[in-house]
Amino acid sequence: MRKGLGTMTLLVHWMIWKHRNDCVFNGGRPSVNTLLTKIKEEAALWASAGALGLRAMTPQTWDVH
Repeated sequence: MRKGLGTMTLLVHWMIWKHRNDCVFNGGRPSVNTLLTKIKEEAALWASAGALGLRAMTPQTWDVH
């Protein structure tokens, strides 16, 4: 669980940073729904790449298992 929490923390912060950069530099619109969708997509990618702790942390409804 500890590894999963660390991975999830990094993932969420990374995605917030990327969303912020998109809004500032590319004229994107801030959107919590868009951010959450991108976090779920990225979590699925990280899980498929081998982030086993992340699989344990994410809800079943995120479909990263």
